[in-house]
Amino acid sequence: MSNPPLPALQPISLADIAAQAKRAMAMMEQIRTAMLAPTARKTPPTFTLSQLAALLEVEKGSVSHRLGRGDLPAGRLNSAGSRREFTLAETRQWVREYRKERLRPSGAEAVTVSVGNFKGGVSKTTTAVTLAQGLSRLGHRVLVIDTDPQGSLTTLFGVLPDTEVEEEDTILPLAMGQQTSIRYAIRPTYWDGIDLVSAAPVLFGAEFALPARQTREPGFEFWRVLDLGIDDVRDEYDVIIIDTPPALSYTTINAFMASDGIIMPLPPSALDFASASQFWNLFSDLAGELLTNRGLDKRFDFIHVLLARVDSADVATTVVRQWIGQTYAEKVLPVEIPKTAVTGVTSAEFGTVYDVSRYDGNARTFKRARDAYDSFVGHIEGSVRAVWARQLAVLNGSTPARSRMSEETQR
Repeated sequence: MSNPPLPALQPISLADIAAQAKRAMAMMEQIRTAMLAPTARKTPPTFTLSQLAALLEVEKGSVSHRLGRGDLPAGRLNSAGSRREFTLAETRQWVREYRKERLRPSGAEAVTVSVGNFKGGVSKTTTAVTLAQGLSRLGHRVLVIDTDPQGSLTTLFGVLPDTEVEEEDTILPLAMGQQTSIRYAIRPTYWDGIDLVSAAPVLFGAEFALPARQTREPGFEFWRVLDLGIDDVRDEYDVIIIDTPPALSYTTINAFMASDGIIMPLPPSALDFASASQFWNLFSDLAGELLTNRGLDKRFDFIHVLLARVDSADVATTVVRQWIGQTYAEKVLPVEIPKTAVTGVTSAEFGTVYDVSRYDGNARTFKRARDAYDSFVGHIEGSVRAVWARQLAVLNGSTPARSRMSEETQR
């Protein structure tokens, strides 16, 4: 048997790579522009009377009865006159009225949550966005901060990182010391109840600015820049969600150190499990260098591991699920996000399951995905409310106060 002829290799220069990069960027720009053209901006979903009642956890008749009082938005009939519909903003007014006992109590401040993972492709950004949308649907006011220079979260909110985000729209001025509060970069989004701090490729500059300041400025602590930067707005939001780069970068460290809790999306695959193990090992070593050796401590109110992109047909996931359960124990949330066609379609359209008012595909598949995210959001809301309870206990003097970054107690 004769050997096949070897392929003729053409040398690839840096100029060739630059040209390829230019073509890739141009194609991405075409795709984003088609999906998010200025004349076709992302729009929030509308809600039917039944969907509103489900969010309020009451019967539809109860909502119809309350409409008669005229103290909450009445919505409007659709063009066919067959059903009553409510905008997202109107829906949130109803939700905030009916769920006011579960909203942020007076005296409590925003709970900051980072979504992180060492590896890309694990639904990290999708998790951050759906969590923000899900919490806003429950009446909470949310700030999302994109610290990933790729700007995927920014894109999911309908903002083009390459053309619509300037340096001053990102956390870079904060990292460079030009600003001390994040307020300058906050912008509203198409989704009522969610504000955004964007990201763009220019944010890579933070990876140089932060270590440079650490060397140049006596007493500077690079890992506290974001923590101090959001202090000014903690009493204006219920939850602050930070999406991090898929690496243990300077901005990722800042996000974690600013957070009350961490969520790690983790697909049940051997490679993802190994990557997550490396992530925690490196973070532990780094935290020890930054804090423990300086007599400081950092405590989180919660760390949750979310099984994501779960393929129920893959028998290998059973074994990895056991590894994850044995390793992370109570940190593993009792909910799994399935790998379905729904999430694939919505992400291809720069959206999430919460962006969909009506799904054209298999209704059962969509419900399975939506129910999983609803359950996930519910569990995180429970953790958030527990943090508020702790904050109030500290305020009332029944629990000793502790700071996010405190001096380590003497042993």
